[in-house]
Amino acid sequence: MDDPATRGDPRASAPTAVAPARPGPFSQPVSRGLFILLAAALAVALVAGWMAFRNAQRDMRMEVGKRLAEADAALAQARTRESDLGNELREAQAKLALLETRLSESQTQQASLEALYRELAPSRDELALNEVEQILLLASQQLAIANNVQAALAALQLADAKLSRVDRPQLVPLRRALARDIDRLKAVPYVDVPGMSLKLDQAITLVTALPLARDERLPAAPAPPPPADEPAWLRFLREAWVEVRSLVRVEVADRPAAPLVPPAQEYYLRENLRLRLLSARVALLSHDDNAFKSDVNAANAWIKQYFDTRTKAVQTLVATLTQLSATPMPTELPDVAASLGALRSLKATRERSPGQASR
Repeated sequence: MDDPATRGDPRASAPTAVAPARPGPFSQPVSRGLFILLAAALAVALVAGWMAFRNAQRDMRMEVGKRLAEADAALAQARTRESDLGNELREAQAKLALLETRLSESQTQQASLEALYRELAPSRDELALNEVEQILLLASQQLAIANNVQAALAALQLADAKLSRVDRPQLVPLRRALARDIDRLKAVPYVDVPGMSLKLDQAITLVTALPLARDERLPAAPAPPPPADEPAWLRFLREAWVEVRSLVRVEVADRPAAPLVPPAQEYYLRENLRLRLLSARVALLSHDDNAFKSDVNAANAWIKQYFDTRTKAVQTLVATLTQLSATPMPTELPDVAASLGALRSLKATRERSPGQASR
């Protein structure tokens, strides 16, 4: 509908002229080249980014592959180690089973041996009684054969010590009998038989070198030396006087005259004296007091009669024989019959009642 205000205007009825369009930015050739350049740059950037991404992806795949390879190697090594450990474990288990089997067999054998030992072996008390019996028999032999009181006393003390370790009331009577026998042996005077025998051996050795009484001589007075200017006739008279004086000897007889032993009889005198001393030694070892003192006194009398008592060797030998003759020797030695009787009575009682034997 037409506007009335413009209805009378001739310009209003004429058609309106359209203004020409403004050219755009891509309408010219230069703008199109810039667009192509930008597109190419963008494409290059995209290609470069794609290449960098592809390279990074390839590096990542290589690193992942390397890590996977290392993990596979470690896994294989772990599996190998696991297999070795499994083999070792199986071997250890087999050895342990073998050891357990052998241990079980050993325990079974030990139990069998212990049972057999309990059946066959005597009890501790029986062993102690057997040992004590052997010791008492040895002490009895020492007293009966060698008259060795010290050895018998040591044997009885050893037997009492063994019984004290067992400590059973049934052993009290036996220990009481042992105590009585020990006291009896201690009351016997001690005689040093080995020492006395050694002294007799030394006396036998000295017999050969003892000087006889007939060999006694007074020491001659030393003659004064002659002067250097003595005349010949005076020297002759002096020498003649010395020769005449040597023919006569004056002695003071303070004891009976010594018997003269011919040189042919000297050997028999020394041998008979040696035999006397040997007989005294045999009597000493046999504990024959009468024979011992008889031989020692006889040998001592012979030495005083036939040998020079003024010499040191003869005086020492006489003193030794006098001391040996005065040594008291026991005439009767005790025995261990009471201890042996108590022991055998105890063993007989145990045999009649074996159930009371303590283990």
